[in-house]
Amino acid sequence: MNYLINRITLAALLLILLYSCTTAKKNQHDQSLKYKPDDQQLYDTIVKLDSIFFDAYNTCSTNLEKYSGFYSDSIEFYHDKGGIMTSKKDIIDGTKKYICGKVTREVLKETIEVYPIKNYGAVEFGYHKFHNNEQPAGTPSKAGRFMIIWHIENNQWKISRVVSLH
Repeated sequence: MNYLINRITLAALLLILLYSCTTAKKNQHDQSLKYKPDDQQLYDTIVKLDSIFFDAYNTCSTNLEKYSGFYSDSIEFYHDKGGIMTSKKDIIDGTKKYICGKVTREVLKETIEVYPIKNYGAVEFGYHKFHNNEQPAGTPSKAGRFMIIWHIENNQWKISRVVSLH
């Protein structure tokens, strides 16, 4: 009898856990669908800059100078798999060696959120995918979370911090 009660209790706990996980994911997704920018002009500016920056990233074989111009000299780049990089030159060299012509980025536009940072600039959150161009077209790619902190330096938007999670 105890065996049966233990099995029923375990099954009930697993169902509750499964339900709570799917509810949490649904609530997260619902929250991002409800996002409305506090400052539409700032949102539009950052989304446009993101597009220009990653267009240069995706075509860095011919646009490396344009790509590198987006980074602040005091850049900090945090990558969950690669660690931290604080050298603009090292980031550009790594991009040239490992990214140009080999990888492209696709932003999931509906996930972008932008918030002002008083007396500094803005922070951008979202999800994106990276596609390995050496794989067959249509190969699935997993979405990863990102955060970019944009700083206004000498009346120009610069990327000062990046957190990239895969």
